[in-house]
Amino acid sequence: MVDFTFKDKYTYDDLLEIMRILRSPQGCVWDREQDHKSIRRSFIEETYEVVEAIDNEDTALLQEELGDVLLQVVFHAQIEAEAGRFTMDDVADGICKKMIYRHPHVFGTAQVETSEDVLVSWDALKQKEKHQTTTTDSLVSVARSLPGLIRAEKVQHKAAKVGFDWDDVWGALDKVREETEEVTRALQGQGDPSEELGDLLFAVVNVARFLKTDPEEAIAHTTDKFIRRFAQVEQAASQEGKQLSEMSLAEMDALWDAAKAKERGV
Repeated sequence: MVDFTFKDKYTYDDLLEIMRILRSPQGCVWDREQDHKSIRRSFIEETYEVVEAIDNEDTALLQEELGDVLLQVVFHAQIEAEAGRFTMDDVADGICKKMIYRHPHVFGTAQVETSEDVLVSWDALKQKEKHQTTTTDSLVSVARSLPGLIRAEKVQHKAAKVGFDWDDVWGALDKVREETEEVTRALQGQGDPSEELGDLLFAVVNVARFLKTDPEEAIAHTTDKFIRRFAQVEQAASQEGKQLSEMSLAEMDALWDAAKAKERGV
């Protein structure tokens, strides 16, 4: 039994101590074996679970999932503390200094009028802080580990700030048509299908940006819609005494159209 004081309610400092104990020789063998890379995926998964709690407006779940994300932060910081490189206090110090620096209108004498002014100031200060002297520097700084659609949108947004953009959504939509034709030609042997498909997805993200639509949210909504309609197709097939695997594509398409019409109230 380790030396630990049990409480009715624990604090942030208790979490730090629990993680220290778990990583100690008297702690948990699994926790001791972990490194940054081995728990990397957990960080990603926990973050998405926070997002799901937000989307579902589930306050109790949000509290729990935020705790899971905080645990991941503390876990990584403890690994670094053991290596003597930095501690959780250093992490807190760094983010505090960053927030103070990037809010000169709150902690300094700078003046802003609107939220847009704040964002312009934030970007300028970030570029100065990161020693980004060109637009290309800011594009490269967008993390490659982001989901592809999010990364594409962020890169496009930064390029658009210097005028490298379509005049309107119609120009972006024309590019989608052009890239669709290039995918078709690639499938006929004139180019790399994978590369052309990437160009098409990038062009679609541009349309989403003009429509002020988050492409990740849009694809998530469409995927949910597909699952919902597929469930109706499978249920309808079952009511006819059939298995989908035994049906022709034409038969399944007919059930799909019926599910689509029902959903739209037609």
